[in-house]
Amino acid sequence: MSLPIFPPGFLWGASASAFQTEGAVDADGKGPSGWDAFAALPGRIKDGTDTTLGTGFHARYREDVALLAGLGADAFRFSVSWPRVVPGGSGAVNADGLDFYDRLVDELCAHGITPAPTLYHWDTPLPLEEAGGWLDRDTAHRFAEYAGIVAERLADRVPMWITINEPAEVTLLGYALGEHAPGRTLLFDALPAAHHQLLAHGLAVRALRAAGADNIGAAFSHAPVWTAGDSDEDRFGAELYDTLTNWLFADPVLTGRYPDENLAALMPGPVADDLKVISTPLDWYGINYYNPTLVGAPRPEALETFSGFTMPAELPFGIREIEGYEKTGFGWPVVPEGLTEIVTTLHTRYGDRLPPLYVTENGCALA
Repeated sequence: MSLPIFPPGFLWGASASAFQTEGAVDADGKGPSGWDAFAALPGRIKDGTDTTLGTGFHARYREDVALLAGLGADAFRFSVSWPRVVPGGSGAVNADGLDFYDRLVDELCAHGITPAPTLYHWDTPLPLEEAGGWLDRDTAHRFAEYAGIVAERLADRVPMWITINEPAEVTLLGYALGEHAPGRTLLFDALPAAHHQLLAHGLAVRALRAAGADNIGAAFSHAPVWTAGDSDEDRFGAELYDTLTNWLFADPVLTGRYPDENLAALMPGPVADDLKVISTPLDWYGINYYNPTLVGAPRPEALETFSGFTMPAELPFGIREIEGYEKTGFGWPVVPEGLTEIVTTLHTRYGDRLPPLYVTENGCALA
């Protein structure tokens, strides 16, 4: 079987998040995160697993880095735990927490692996979450402070940076549908969480550059949205879903405006001024792709799901199952050509405004 030939300089890597892998939830001065609190609630995690161990990465990162080197990985995209570095979300810095990431970066460099830290992969410090989390504008400013702290320590050895990971999922699953931390069910009233994450991203880009970091990007989830039928209701539902999951986040970053005036009117604060910050130029743009989504009109009589989660009947769209493809262990369809489709769409939509692309997440979990 012949394999595609990738061009020289193609960067093969692996990706992980602190919350899912590190464990050591209260070691060396780490504070609790919103996800720690959420996962501890009875019934929130299917098998009752807590966050105590993860995969043990905090304790055995040297072994794991050696495994990555053995696989021939060129880069490792890890996330820095905000509450491990700044346990209260602002104020005192935990020196032991920063020291851990200092050692991790050194270990990666020693093995010839490019360190690519993500500064936010969903683990908001619990004190900030309890004060409103991403519904509160102040969280964006606290994030920028934290970003600068990390960059001041690591920028001399880190050649590429990711500010935030998948703000769409945090907004939709965390604040709108309540299936992820912090478990809020605000539906469209969750939109301020989207705006404040985008503002945090823009402020962090500026803080990183001020601390001497360069080659800065962010990781956004993107997927083609396929229309389930030919009715006006189907087309409206698919277009709205496409806007909410793709362009609500990409447009402000890449064009400095929201894709819809009605949605922009729902955003808090001095939106026009914020958009100037949000659209601070990037060096590259990251895409997390897994599968397309088939969307149509809502069907109250049917069980609508989003990645296995029940969708409220009052939403103006419904998710359908995509048939005819192999499924992952999660039940997601395996559609590799969807990556080509969304990359093509991004180039068509943004043209010269689109910086170089990295695929920051991709793959399938096969049971």
